[in-house]
Amino acid sequence: MKDPDGSRFVRIYKEGSELRTAGLRVILVDRQTGVNYLYVANGYGGGLTPLLDASGKPVVTPIS
Repeated sequence: MKDPDGSRFVRIYKEGSELRTAGLRVILVDRQTGVNYLYVANGYGGGLTPLLDASGKPVVTPIS
């Protein structure tokens, strides 16, 4: 996961658009911890939450 601007989070998935009524869904990975987050935006609202596996633990991507 190389990010040219050196930011802490890197986007690994994007679906939708902020301009559509269906909203935007993005998965971000924290480059320091490997924890995956889901960001959802729809209209003027939005939210961020860690992705959890079936046992309720955060999904972690190995950092290379």
